[in-house]
Amino acid sequence: MSALWELENELYDAGLGPLCGVDEAGRGPLAGPVCAAAVILPRGLEIEGLNDSKKLSEKKREGLYNVIVKSALSYGIAFATVEEIERLNILEATFLAMNRAIELLSVRPALALIDGNRDKGISVPARCVVGGDGKCADIAAASILAKVTRDRYMLQMAERYPAYGFEKHKGYGTAAHYAAIRAYGPSEIHRPSFLRKMH
Repeated sequence: MSALWELENELYDAGLGPLCGVDEAGRGPLAGPVCAAAVILPRGLEIEGLNDSKKLSEKKREGLYNVIVKSALSYGIAFATVEEIERLNILEATFLAMNRAIELLSVRPALALIDGNRDKGISVPARCVVGGDGKCADIAAASILAKVTRDRYMLQMAERYPAYGFEKHKGYGTAAHYAAIRAYGPSEIHRPSFLRKMH
């Protein structure tokens, strides 16, 4: 049994279930929405190569995305928009996206395992798992769905706003991205509150 199932197996053995894993992608970028995913995998399902999405290549993530979507008992993927990020703040917008993803599940989870150390405002019983995307199968699966979905969205935005190089950095604050903002000003999908720190 892989270590990725240790925590979930303990919870299932204690009579808790179904469990869903929840993670987000895009909390840090200067542009674009934040994306969250919620996933309920069949208990004990071994997916080869499943890991924290940040440790995987883009090609590997794309392959795993297809496997997860096919084999999950249920999954939900949702966004919070730039406008919502600006109105609420990035943390509240992240929870909004997470709740939207959980709402899309066809089964109501008994417990949501949330990657990180904050879970206030989650609409179902929740438990934080720090570093969960490397420790829990359901969270690792959610991290991949969220990351791949957001990256695909940013590739579409790269076509709409070609000056910024979104296809390369997906909206994160790289030197080239800052240079493009200085040269062209922000686009409609930039987060004004994130640009205030720019010098």
